[in-house]
Amino acid sequence: MSQARTLLAALLLAVVTCNAHADAKHVAIVQIVEHPSLDAVHQGIVDELADAGFVANQNFKLDYQNAQGNPATAAQIARKFIGDTPDVIIAISTPAAQAVAAATRDIPIVFSAVSDPVGAKLVRDMAHPEGNITGTSDVAPLAEQLGLIKEITPNAKTLGVIYNSGEANSVSLVGLLKELAASRGFTIIEAVASKSSEVLNAARKLAGNVDAIYIPLDNTVISALEAVIKVGREAKIPIYSADTDSVDRGTLAALGFDYYDVGRQTGQQVVRILKGEKPSAIPVERVNRLNLFANPEAAEAIGLTLPEAVLERALNLVAE
Repeated sequence: MSQARTLLAALLLAVVTCNAHADAKHVAIVQIVEHPSLDAVHQGIVDELADAGFVANQNFKLDYQNAQGNPATAAQIARKFIGDTPDVIIAISTPAAQAVAAATRDIPIVFSAVSDPVGAKLVRDMAHPEGNITGTSDVAPLAEQLGLIKEITPNAKTLGVIYNSGEANSVSLVGLLKELAASRGFTIIEAVASKSSEVLNAARKLAGNVDAIYIPLDNTVISALEAVIKVGREAKIPIYSADTDSVDRGTLAALGFDYYDVGRQTGQQVVRILKGEKPSAIPVERVNRLNLFANPEAAEAIGLTLPEAVLERALNLVAE
């Protein structure tokens, strides 16, 4: 009799366990490439989910895949995720979001670190995204960034920009940058790198032809940022970045977002979907909080001194 009871208890436990796993949520994350900003987004999302009670691999299933900078790989990952039918797919960066959006119109998608969701054809309207997609836009504060460049290097007239022309996000940003630059006394000189191995040559093409270099929110260039820093140091050219995490890697200054905060904001949207809301009912959100990062040692390395006014405003001073 005792053996029968033990067997019955084991069977009941197995049924309860299976039902618990059946009811557990499933979240899939695809990230286009590893670099500090996107990694920070990923961590912010995971931490926000945990604070809301969704602890990865404890009470919900979390799949994470990195495309290593390859859009074709991102498309393969997207197709795999669709076959797994998660409750929500999180896409970090524009290429990752485009890959997932092309693969499904049914599974909820939340994107993060996408500067121009409309231009990337992810949504038609930021306030009313419709369909199965919403997310967080990190559209760069270009006017403020150009103002910072002029404040630190007032004699700069030619501004080089390196970007991947295959990234819709980057093309859109450079277009806006060119529109704003003339009114602020800059001429924009472009250098294109379609993959990270081309970034060094792109930077070398700018050396000697520009007064400063601006690195936009471009995943290809940011993943190979050290190549640009090397050229800038050798040519004594100041390197500015839209990405605040790049200041720690050697750029002179950045006015932008803390990407961990961006991830937390995205995570809040994911939680809402896991709790039953539809993506179409959640407006695409912009990141409004700006932080000023500055690197006095990077300035010293090229013979510059950061203005006291900039140092006083900087929330984060980086020492290499």
